[in-house]
Amino acid sequence: MGKKGDRAAYSRASAFLLQSSLVPKLFTTFAARYADRPGGYTRIHKLGNRPGDNAPRAVLELVDNPRDLRWEMTARSIGWEVVKDRLRRFKPLAVINKGPVGTQEIVEKELSMKFDQPGGLLRPKTRSYLQKVMRYRNVDARAKMSEKVGEYMVCIL
Repeated sequence: MGKKGDRAAYSRASAFLLQSSLVPKLFTTFAARYADRPGGYTRIHKLGNRPGDNAPRAVLELVDNPRDLRWEMTARSIGWEVVKDRLRRFKPLAVINKGPVGTQEIVEKELSMKFDQPGGLLRPKTRSYLQKVMRYRNVDARAKMSEKVGEYMVCIL
């Protein structure tokens, strides 16, 4: 509705949303964020069943938002796998002294590889998550992802 921006879409959105203060945000912020995206604006994270009445729980999340859970989890997985690989090849003190160097190159290389292509540093599942997370993001997101990977590597070390 927000991408169309016409009067009919505005009235449908105001009838659907419970808070009328969210309608302008739908037609400005969200419409600009998802303008180039062909679909798939939400992601569902299943949280298991609620204790007591055993009702299923889930979190509905907007994709590519500032607090994207998949983004954070992918960055953590990449950081963990890079640290694991470096600890296999070098002594722990050398890995700690070197720090999170080369994360930008790792992210770029893994984005250019195919899902099942051998020879990458990351596991195929982590590579596919990285490619899914980065699919509709701009070029600046690659630098942000490598920075986030470096932060998690420092936390691990």
